[in-house]
Amino acid sequence: MSLSEAEVQSARGAWEKIYVDAEDNGTTVLVRMFTEHPDTKSYFTHFKGMDSAEEMTQSDQVRGHGKKVFSAINNMVQHLDNSEAFLGIVTPLGKKHATQLKIDPKNFRIICDIILQLMEEKFGGDCKASFEKVTNEICTHLNNIYKEEGW
Repeated sequence: MSLSEAEVQSARGAWEKIYVDAEDNGTTVLVRMFTEHPDTKSYFTHFKGMDSAEEMTQSDQVRGHGKKVFSAINNMVQHLDNSEAFLGIVTPLGKKHATQLKIDPKNFRIICDIILQLMEEKFGGDCKASFEKVTNEICTHLNNIYKEEGW
């Protein structure tokens, strides 16, 4: 992990701001992904029939998955200062998405970019800047796992 202790603390502070409302913010991220990148919805068979952002925002399935995404990232953020524990979270997540779910790895970058946009909108550029290195670490590790799995 290439984050200094100060970067870890700054990233955790930034993440705490958005994680306070994990379900709503996670839902916002997924709805933006599905509306701005409609092809991403094809991986979620139970989301396919939902066409409007309003319908997706009110869906228990979308809200639940948004919260699940934010909870997974929160778990990673709590272990930014422990590479072994961080990889213990990222590795099985990456393997499952690569081998069982067969999710295109570009979707992780899309989600991370939308999270950064939302951070900037709600809390300003400093918040986004504090978390950008974390999203890069997450995406780099996930991409490495996908390569190991033959993608």
